[in-house]
Amino acid sequence: MNIAIVGASGYSGEVLVKLLAGHPSVNLAAVTSRSKCGQPVSAVIPQLRGVLDDLLFEDSNPEELAAREDLDCFFLALPHGAAATFARPLVDAGKKVIDLSADFRLSDPAIYEEFYGAAHPDVELLQKAIYLLPEIAEAGSEKKQLIACPGCYPTSALTPLYPLLKDGIIGTEHIVVNSMSGVSGAGKKAAEDFIYCERNESAKAYGLPKHRHLSEIEEQLSKASGSKVVIQFNPHLAAMNRGIATTITVPSGGSSIEALYESWNKVYKGKPFVCVLPSGQTPDTKYVVGTNRVDISAVKDERTGNFVITSAEDNLMKGASGQAVQIMNLWLGIEETTGLIHG
Repeated sequence: MNIAIVGASGYSGEVLVKLLAGHPSVNLAAVTSRSKCGQPVSAVIPQLRGVLDDLLFEDSNPEELAAREDLDCFFLALPHGAAATFARPLVDAGKKVIDLSADFRLSDPAIYEEFYGAAHPDVELLQKAIYLLPEIAEAGSEKKQLIACPGCYPTSALTPLYPLLKDGIIGTEHIVVNSMSGVSGAGKKAAEDFIYCERNESAKAYGLPKHRHLSEIEEQLSKASGSKVVIQFNPHLAAMNRGIATTITVPSGGSSIEALYESWNKVYKGKPFVCVLPSGQTPDTKYVVGTNRVDISAVKDERTGNFVITSAEDNLMKGASGQAVQIMNLWLGIEETTGLIHG
């Protein structure tokens, strides 16, 4: 199976390159970047010296890539808006596409326009895409040709909340999601807000009250509940390179902590990339960075009647590239942990 990564010089693209370079079941045959075109991959990503010395960054031309018969599956690690322009010719050429951008995460183009400030670039193609968070997706979803890989914040919130709403353990109102993300979540760009002196020894909220990922979270939670879910989502930028820590408060509605854990264990038992921690043991980004795992836990506050739910993940792994490789593994019918277990 020959694999290509389009937009491989950003943070998510680099992680994809590293994962697929060592993957035993696929061949990383092409990586593209307009800004790095012609340069050896190992010169741009020095960790791969001696591994990918002969592989060069290619130009990102959607029609030329679609015409290549030697490439079977494409990962799109591109900004929203740009990804759809590549997805169209690739899908038309019969290629498998796993998109890490936001272009195919929302089923309603009006919601896309509301949150992303522009009309959806390909409404027709949007109807063919499927949103896939592996642990809660319907069987066979990975066989679709165009797959939207979930965002980093949504993964940290949907993993704990989706089963609880689906099982009626919690209600749909007064859900508050507070998340802290490492700076790599903003992408690789030169901007004053992201230079060392601005971010070191700093933490601040941003994107209030309508961060773009809010739309994705609410749409998926509404599907789980069967009715519209509106949440308060408060993202924060934290002084760390990688990782997302999320704390969620939601009224328990009289449900017990035992019922909450029963719901989680029913869904996530045997799932290698979700670790359900005991009540009172709080997830820590330190122990998930570099892995494709999301850790979740919960306590019940008898004083307020709320559940306090916590999760932690690596925003570049389970929140992006690792999850994309997990989806590819499921599509290929191989063990989903292949190429994703790290020491």
